[in-house]
Amino acid sequence: MRIALAGFGVVGQALAKSIADGRARLRTEYGLDPRLVAVRDSRSLASATGGLDAEALIQTKKTTNAVGSPLRPGFDPISWAQTVAADVYIDTSPTDLRNPRPATAGLLAALGSGKHAITVNKAPLAVAMPALLENARYNGRMIRFSGTVGAGTPVLATATTIARGDTITGVEAILNGTTNYILWLMATSGATFDSALAEAQRLGYAETDPGNDVDGFDTAMKLVILANHAMGLATSVDRVSITGIRAVSPDEIAAASAAGEAVKLIGSITASGALSVAPRRVPAASALNVPRNLNAVRFTLASGGEPTLVGRGAGGPETATAIVRDLIEIHTAGLARGSTC
Repeated sequence: MRIALAGFGVVGQALAKSIADGRARLRTEYGLDPRLVAVRDSRSLASATGGLDAEALIQTKKTTNAVGSPLRPGFDPISWAQTVAADVYIDTSPTDLRNPRPATAGLLAALGSGKHAITVNKAPLAVAMPALLENARYNGRMIRFSGTVGAGTPVLATATTIARGDTITGVEAILNGTTNYILWLMATSGATFDSALAEAQRLGYAETDPGNDVDGFDTAMKLVILANHAMGLATSVDRVSITGIRAVSPDEIAAASAAGEAVKLIGSITASGALSVAPRRVPAASALNVPRNLNAVRFTLASGGEPTLVGRGAGGPETATAIVRDLIEIHTAGLARGSTC
């Protein structure tokens, strides 16, 4: 299986290492032999028909902040996604909700040229998931995205399994570890929002510009992906009511604690298809009251059950694990159709 990889940051490097370290197991257990034949970042490109050496790529990136030769003037990443000789196109580039078009166009170009696609970039799915799914069906290709929600925690796979025997009628979830850590620290230490955010940044949980997390947009994007995937709702991020956590005060946190509750940033999908993200109180004994930077997803089922999945929702190795699962799924489906991919 020839892989073209767009993006070589934390996740891209973790994926390269995971493929290299797991090659023998993947070949033995699944008959899968993945090879990175082309890798690009924002400034450079490396390619080799026989496969690139993962350790060499990672070392080059660390020492030069590039993966290979500088991109030529006028390089078009969308044209590259279309023409690069590969079986699977993987996008691990940073999520940019303000400008999702380039990543979306790259996925469409790859699918249109006969490649399967995997993305952990949430922006294309947040704004155009129904169109991407339809394009993949039209071209007879697969698009997979299990690492976009829950990283290595199999949230989307769990939703698929649950939906086979029941109907998911609602979701309540903590989908952003950064905001959960901030609210948890405010509750356990009495910290203000600003000081809790500073600590989250020091630990690497929050970016220098934390708006995507604390203003609720990251949760909203993941919620849209869940709504489309788990409940068949053809929706997008512009239909989500979003309130972040900047205005949550220590007094609100203390009042909730005194009442036996905790304040959490909750993404919810109702049975009527309404999507919202907002700080809400949950009982201290609730399965959603997870500590530190954990994620939790509670599904409401037509049968009355409420299964809940808890796990880490971010991280390079965790997300790489999800991508490898997607590769195995694509390979296995290809074998079932008589394809060698």
